[in-house]
Amino acid sequence: MNYVETRLAELSRNGDRKAFAELVDLYKDRIYHLAYRMLSQAHAAEDIVQETFLRVYKNLHRYDEKQKFSTWIYRIATNLCIDQLRKRKANYSLDAEMPDGEGADWYSMLPSDDVSPEGQILLSETQQQIRSAIDMLPEKYKSVVILRYLHDLSLQEIGEVLDMPVTTVKTRVHRGREYLRKRLSPEFGD
Repeated sequence: MNYVETRLAELSRNGDRKAFAELVDLYKDRIYHLAYRMLSQAHAAEDIVQETFLRVYKNLHRYDEKQKFSTWIYRIATNLCIDQLRKRKANYSLDAEMPDGEGADWYSMLPSDDVSPEGQILLSETQQQIRSAIDMLPEKYKSVVILRYLHDLSLQEIGEVLDMPVTTVKTRVHRGREYLRKRLSPEFGD
């Protein structure tokens, strides 16, 4: 448990604006990356960040200090993303643009012994294929896969964020992985 975050939340609840600004600084980038991964659109991710902190501020009185602050804020952000995905399901773009130099994530760290320009192109294509496959994941698998592999949350933490039993999280992680494996196997010659 991070006592600093709990203390900042407590101070924020009592009207300390500097404490709330520190919470925002601690989490704005993490929430943005979570939202960007789930929604694949920069402006939508920015909106989620703003809405998340607005909800955090309005609901600080509901935060239970016995739970991790990170779990609570991830739950808020993830639910907002899921709501957004449901709203735009009909016009959801699988060709969303991915900016260069976006930061390290699990598929940008795929091992490669080949550092030639051709190798870099292949690695880049592989990353794009994985991103596209994640974008195509059914909603119920997408959130658990992103939280597990891109945000490195434990199964227990994902269960707390999504308010579901760990056994359900395990099943969805497994099925999400299988879905990705099947989606990617034609590209990788399986």
